Amino acid sequence: MTKVMVLADGNGIPLATDIEAANHAEVNLIESLLDEAVTDHVPPRLVYDKAADSDPLRERLAQRGIELVCPHRKGRVRKPTQDGRKLRRYRKRWKIERTIAWLHDFRRVVTRYEVYAHLYHGFVKLACLVICLRRL
Repeated sequence: MTKVMVLADGNGIPLATDIEAANHAEVNLIESLLDEAVTDHVPPRLVYDKAADSDPLRERLAQRGIELVCPHRKGRVRKPTQDGRKLRRYRKRWKIERTIAWLHDFRRVVTRYEVYAHLYHGFVKLACLVICLRRL
């Protein structure tokens, strides 16, 4: 299995993609995804799901000048680090989900037919390029 990570802007246009084996934790893959971005612009906020609820990740992203917006997990032991006002931005996560749905319009990306990972990653990037051209 392969995990496809996509970084998109506020309009859902993909800025970076990365692929990894599905057994890796997403918390450890976020920073490498940010390094793969096609622009030098650092987003002020990163909206993510509960899988990214990690205080060390929040600290590392804060050093880069990025605020992580994600709900806390249910079993969180430590004190909450953000209030409900910042989580209002989490409601716009549907734009990212829409971008992933656009990626799944490409049959070659939905099912991995390639043996080599770099070929599959190339097809994912090609699909993102087509999405960008359609949106602009």
